[in-house]
Amino acid sequence: MSDCGVATFNFATWCSIYPELAMSVPMAQAQAYWYEATLYCDNTPQSLIRDVRQREVLLGMVTAHIAALRAPLNGQPSSPLVGRISSATQGSVSVQTQFDVPAGSAQWFAQTKYGAAYWQATTQYRSMRYVPGPQPFRPGRTPWGL
Repeated sequence: MSDCGVATFNFATWCSIYPELAMSVPMAQAQAYWYEATLYCDNTPQSLIRDVRQREVLLGMVTAHIAALRAPLNGQPSSPLVGRISSATQGSVSVQTQFDVPAGSAQWFAQTKYGAAYWQATTQYRSMRYVPGPQPFRPGRTPWGL
């Protein structure tokens, strides 16, 4: 964590939280995924997520999501499939995926358990906040509403 309102990547901490990914993702690659994660979760002092520790956890989730989508795991290359598997057969192997992504959709995040956790944890930041404007002055009323 940083004192300037920006979360910093700690590879050792990330590895302890996501050991199943740490074995396949070297530090430099994980750091690159962290930087990419900042495209999805603002890591500036002006972020809606004011608590830097919470932002650090959320960025770790997105980093894990990106790693799960891209990094070779257990010696196997990452899957070229994008989206959810919508149909599968076994004889002569057939797999179909579906990836309809309307704006603000959770589908990209729902491809991994890490992304789904991030999406759920950030619900409060995607909700619209109504802030009423000033009330117009009405003759016969004082500005204090009396």
